[in-house]
Amino acid sequence: MADTVATVGRDRETELLQAALDGGTHVVLEGPPGTGKSTLLRGVAHSRSIGFHFVEGNAELTPARLVGHFDPARVLADGYVEEIFVDGPLVSALREGGLLYIEELNRVPEETLNVLITVMSEGELHVPRLGRIAAEPGFRMVAAMNPYDAVGTARISAALHDRTCRIAMGYQSAADETQIVAGRAPVTPDGWREKAVDLVRRTREHKDLRTGSSVRGAIDLARVTVSLAAARDRAVDDWRVGLDAATVALSGRIKVIESARRTPEEVIRELYEAVFGREPSESDPSENSGDDDASGGARARPARAAG
Repeated sequence: MADTVATVGRDRETELLQAALDGGTHVVLEGPPGTGKSTLLRGVAHSRSIGFHFVEGNAELTPARLVGHFDPARVLADGYVEEIFVDGPLVSALREGGLLYIEELNRVPEETLNVLITVMSEGELHVPRLGRIAAEPGFRMVAAMNPYDAVGTARISAALHDRTCRIAMGYQSAADETQIVAGRAPVTPDGWREKAVDLVRRTREHKDLRTGSSVRGAIDLARVTVSLAAARDRAVDDWRVGLDAATVALSGRIKVIESARRTPEEVIRELYEAVFGREPSESDPSENSGDDDASGGARARPARAAG
């Protein structure tokens, strides 16, 4: 269910990725966080019934961790024989003809990237004391990269770009993101989910923010809102419940530019008021505050559903 939901609105990218893999190419999926890059690839791997080997790209990804190593406890007794070599994700993918997925490619050290370049060029890997490992049919390298992340990242060489195809993945439409939230979060009142998605999407364009939130922020906003409303015995669309939930769900995801001299909480409140309106007690005491409906009766609280 989760994989199906996360690939909503990704028919074009799925088709392009399938075509690239069928054509024998290696691929870079480029886009901001939360756009479903890894989920898209997992779905493609599942549809092709091939192995999927996940690698988290970071400064600690050395060639040895990617390729594998000889078991040091057995080297003294048995020597450097193939039976005691522990395959790393790259060797496993080569032997199986599977997909090697590297997340955050631009965080991988240059010496490790050089190993990948050789494999992509030659379709084989030479491991000292082990020998040649040829790629089985179907082996492909697919990497993900956030083009907006410049902290702790390295510049990808022209040699690597020349050996890969690129698929750009932007944010999905508001309707698609609303459908994703509906599939991953509890039930909320009519219209509330659309407003939550609108709030999150506005963080991506705010003049005081360097980084906005992905759809994951809207999912967590819905989850926290439902839980907080239950804890306070309030309606899910209570104004104050929603603001507090938005602050919890989004304040750590957005990044305020230093020159703005504002806190994340201030920006979130501004956007929340723009979407959900001012707090009823501040604008019109007769407005619904989440306790009673316009006729003075108690408001029914929506039933919660598993996320």
